[in-house]
Amino acid sequence: MDAAALDDAVRRHFAIAAAHPDGLSLGILDSPLGPLLAATDHAAVVLLEFAEPARLDRQLQRLRLHFPMAASLRDSPLLGQLKRELQQYFDGTRTRFDVPLSFPGTPFQRRVWQQLLTIPYGETRAYEDLAAELGAVSAARAVGTANGSNRLAILIPCHRVVNKNGSLGGYGGGLWRKQHLLTLESAQRSLL
Repeated sequence: MDAAALDDAVRRHFAIAAAHPDGLSLGILDSPLGPLLAATDHAAVVLLEFAEPARLDRQLQRLRLHFPMAASLRDSPLLGQLKRELQQYFDGTRTRFDVPLSFPGTPFQRRVWQQLLTIPYGETRAYEDLAAELGAVSAARAVGTANGSNRLAILIPCHRVVNKNGSLGGYGGGLWRKQHLLTLESAQRSLL
């Protein structure tokens, strides 16, 4: 997705402001898996999503519900930090992220996303295991739904959740990306 297409998508969902201090900063970050759309407010990263139109519109709509403010395509210190940390992650020199995150959602979604942050680099969990860890053994489907609503791809590692039989299951960014991320982490973990 180029800057013009991104600008068009953002304009459909947000009031655009020129470098408004209380607004969201949006930027496109390059990655080996294709461009990523990132958004930050004044304190945290609030969106990291693969910049594909079908998924992007839905995520921008959800983002606007939680952050009803102006947005602009511009750099920010947090976007710079995120860019550096993602580069290190893809280079295999970073196994956890330090950039602050903000991920409002329902109480259950937040519990799931917090639990995802505890899955160690290079490891996976089954949806059922994650539900059990949350004390909601019969909620594997709800865990999957919350997992799919994650607005912080890679940073909140929803790619580390697989089916009980070890198969990949779904991934909003595409199964090929999920496989790439798991392969990257598995290879780097064996070197640690």
